Amino acid sequence: MNNIKNNEDLLKILRKISETSDISQRNLASKLGFSLGKLNYCLTKLKKRGLIKIKNFKKNPNKIGYLYVLTPKGIAAKTKITINFMKQKAQEYNELKAEINAEKTKKIDENLL
Repeated sequence: MNNIKNNEDLLKILRKISETSDISQRNLASKLGFSLGKLNYCLTKLKKRGLIKIKNFKKNPNKIGYLYVLTPKGIAAKTKITINFMKQKAQEYNELKAEINAEKTKKIDENLL
């Protein structure tokens, strides 16, 4: 879970869990646009890394099933990934802005000739 796409997926999962912890895995997968298998794999990895806790509520009459909770380590990871994601997007924005300005300059130069 180290490349950019996986970090985006990780951030999506952590954000969604921080918003709604009492959600079924099927509903969570649906809201994230993930397959159930992919989400299950990711949740298992997040639990092993100590970023989330998964609590089973089988005895609960409401049959929620599971409660997903961010650990302090998970909150810190979410913050770090968010900051890195924003830095990356700012860099992409600056690169695109430079490309657009270069194209504008090129068009102006072509029109002057």
